[in-house]
Amino acid sequence: MNTNNITIGLLIIGASIAASCSNNQQPQGQGQQQALPVSTAAVTEEVVVGTDSYPGNVVALNETELRAEVSGYITGIFATDGASVSKGQKLYEIDRTRYAADVEQAKSSLAIAEANLARIQRDVARYQKLAEQDAIAKQTLDYAETDFNNAQAQAASARAALTTAQTNLDRSVIIAPFNGTIGISQVRMGALVSAGSTLLNTLSSVNPIAVDFPVSEREIPHFNALRQSDAVIRDSLISIKLPGGQAYSHPGKLITMDRAVDRNTGTITVRASFANPDELLRAGMATTVQIRNQSESKQLVIPYRAVIEQLGQTSVYVLTDSSTVEQRGVRLGLKVADRVVINEGLSNGEQVVTDGTINLRPGAKVQVTQPAEKN
Repeated sequence: MNTNNITIGLLIIGASIAASCSNNQQPQGQGQQQALPVSTAAVTEEVVVGTDSYPGNVVALNETELRAEVSGYITGIFATDGASVSKGQKLYEIDRTRYAADVEQAKSSLAIAEANLARIQRDVARYQKLAEQDAIAKQTLDYAETDFNNAQAQAASARAALTTAQTNLDRSVIIAPFNGTIGISQVRMGALVSAGSTLLNTLSSVNPIAVDFPVSEREIPHFNALRQSDAVIRDSLISIKLPGGQAYSHPGKLITMDRAVDRNTGTITVRASFANPDELLRAGMATTVQIRNQSESKQLVIPYRAVIEQLGQTSVYVLTDSSTVEQRGVRLGLKVADRVVINEGLSNGEQVVTDGTINLRPGAKVQVTQPAEKN
């Protein structure tokens, strides 16, 4: 009897445990089937007008380093630091005393050489007449003609020496090779400078001025098309933002593209020029170049918040006919405000999840809580 009671008790306990496990598993199973609330938007087609941004660097269209071409002491500085200068304007002077003396000496040497040449030339002429009459030995005429050739060479050497001396004298004065703005002088009055090595200053043009920016090698056809487009269209596409974020008031003009792609970065440098009457743009300044971009045909567009970015990959959740979602990789194009162009991965009319993606997994059951948005 005791054994039967124990058996019945064990059966009751086992049934209770089984019922308890069944009750605990049932809500969990029901939770897995619950649909997650999401909002969706339709993939639409439209002509997109947006802006591509690139990091830009301001460069002078014309810039040169002013270096001493002769050695000596600085005896004159004729332009203040940062001043605007004109082509041909006198900027620096190096002690001219020695170079002026060299010019005078070279002139004297040339005069002597030319006088000697004239004397020998007259002698040759006389000897030639006498030789025709067999009045002198032929050897005498040969010696005279040799002396004449030597005198010609000496005169040519003297003229070259004068040219060198005059060039050094001219180079003792440094002038501006073009209109522009001069920088801060690297030397002061009385400084000793050496030919070819001492940097005096830097001169650069400021108006107009250029901005260089790198573009991907994939965009070369696009920028080639811009360069060949109508000037009115081409010149209204480019603008820049200054380092503080404010827009620069003058539009840019696309003027050239570098000859080759950088092998390390896969980019090529494009140059645009800008009017700079107030000199707000300075060489070396960092800017943001903005290129207005309008698609030639309709593009697929979705809200940007639908895009999921993970480990450098971009994807979206797409609503299926069975009210589930699938995660699909996409390739992004131009971003316009809160929307983005999809170059690959979606079709027109498909529904993408815009809100509620944080809890989604591929194949999850969803319930759209509001009508699909239209862009």
